[in-house]
Amino acid sequence: MREDQQNTVKEKLKLLEELSFVQKYRHGSASAAVFGVIICQKLKEPIDQSVYKKTARDLTDEMRSHCESLNGNRSNLEKHILKTLAEEEDFDKYMKYIHNPSDHIKRFIRAEVSRYISDKFSVSVLPKMKENIKLLQQKIIKAAHESTEHVQVNRRDVDLWLKSFTKQISDVLIFSEKDLSGVNHDDVDDYDFLEYVVRKELNAIMSEISRRFNTETFPSKMDLKFRPDQLLFDHLCQCCWVQCLFCKATCTNTIEDHSGDHSVPFHRVWGINGQFYSGTKNLSIDICTSEVANGQYFYPTDSDNKVPYREYRRAGGVYAKWSITPDLSELPYWKWFVCRFQKDLEKYYNKTFERRGKIPDEWRKYSKQDAIESLDKYI
Repeated sequence: MREDQQNTVKEKLKLLEELSFVQKYRHGSASAAVFGVIICQKLKEPIDQSVYKKTARDLTDEMRSHCESLNGNRSNLEKHILKTLAEEEDFDKYMKYIHNPSDHIKRFIRAEVSRYISDKFSVSVLPKMKENIKLLQQKIIKAAHESTEHVQVNRRDVDLWLKSFTKQISDVLIFSEKDLSGVNHDDVDDYDFLEYVVRKELNAIMSEISRRFNTETFPSKMDLKFRPDQLLFDHLCQCCWVQCLFCKATCTNTIEDHSGDHSVPFHRVWGINGQFYSGTKNLSIDICTSEVANGQYFYPTDSDNKVPYREYRRAGGVYAKWSITPDLSELPYWKWFVCRFQKDLEKYYNKTFERRGKIPDEWRKYSKQDAIESLDKYI
């Protein structure tokens, strides 16, 4: 046994002398007392991990039901992201979203989760943690009691007690007999006292863990794979991330490697993506759905052969895997965006919205509120 374990055991045994069991302890239950203390000390970290993991899952389920931005599908999430971007009017965030949508969405979900935890910690998160640790404590105590009954009915064997105990808690804790390898327990023979010590020591450990519950430690204590933001991202964003070759709108198919065509409900103004008219420095005001309806041409990537937009699939490769409907269903949101951030876009791409790329006057009639409301109307 390590020196730190020995010191911990000595401290716990000193406290045990104050118990009514002291006489029994002095007459042969020392090994059971020591072993009970060690078991609980070994359980401390698995208990801590289990409480945070279970609470993270519970919180994730709650947010999927009650958090407006996270209680739907990927399209609903995108809508709330676009609303937030419009409300903040932060051009740099827009560019991150447009060019690296996955990264931006991860940051958005992380911010939503962080805000939810801060706002709801005392009324939702903390009660969940207390309930989960209470249920865990009951589970462990029950396992200790049933293991004691098991060895008394069968044979008085400490290995049998330990095997029964670890098996019963294995569905809620990462803990096994191997965690106690090297700990001498051959002379343990008082199982009632062992159960008693586990019960008393466990109560102290649960109180110690509970005292550390707060908004600062909650995010840092969670396993990265089981954080609510990661669980939500896995739920909402294990989908297609292919972007339109023309406007960079992201395919909204919910299956990552889907067999059908890529598609989006609304395409964007090409200049947002830095597209410009050939032979000029003028950013494009074209939109995919209207372009595939006219007779203009484009040059596919890495090709000198022009292809009519209405026959874009002829370009082959990635072009043939998109479904772009030729119509005039254009989202006012992106027209407002181009007008609001015209100078920023021109500086960012070192090009201008002039001549052929002149922004139509009718686009400038859209207000930010119009843009935000159009998201609710069309998405």
